[in-house]
Amino acid sequence: MSDFLHDTKPARVLVVCMGNICRSPTMEAVLKHTATHQGLNLEVDSAGTIAYHQGNPPDRRSAAAAHKRGYNLSSIRARQVQPQDFEYFDLILCADEQNLTDLHAKCPEQYQHKLALFLRYGEQPHDEVPDPYYGGGDGFELVLDLVEQASNNIITKLSKLG
Repeated sequence: MSDFLHDTKPARVLVVCMGNICRSPTMEAVLKHTATHQGLNLEVDSAGTIAYHQGNPPDRRSAAAAHKRGYNLSSIRARQVQPQDFEYFDLILCADEQNLTDLHAKCPEQYQHKLALFLRYGEQPHDEVPDPYYGGGDGFELVLDLVEQASNNIITKLSKLG
């Protein structure tokens, strides 16, 4: 598998989890904030592999944890990954292996190289962003910790490609 962050400078990144109400909205907000803070022009969106929460705002616990750290999730609404997303986005980063497997099954062959795990670019022992939906408040804090660290690495790598 090639490292898409070394192949070209992405201008559009899609972040994906299952329902698009906890992890991917957090990844979207943190990645946007980090890109803006580091002066990188980057379009970031989020989506889910399922449509169960279509049109809903992020989980209130995710929004509250993000707000405490200065991130705003209020404009994000859940949506499902669409076929055109594979062509439109330059890089598609998934929260976990199941999301990645689900997208590989739907993604046309010519766009498979765009798919990767979000935490592939982190420097922690976690490979996946854990789903905090059924856990306590600490899970949302852990998601933020992992996503912030990986976002810094992603943006640093993207900035060097220019």
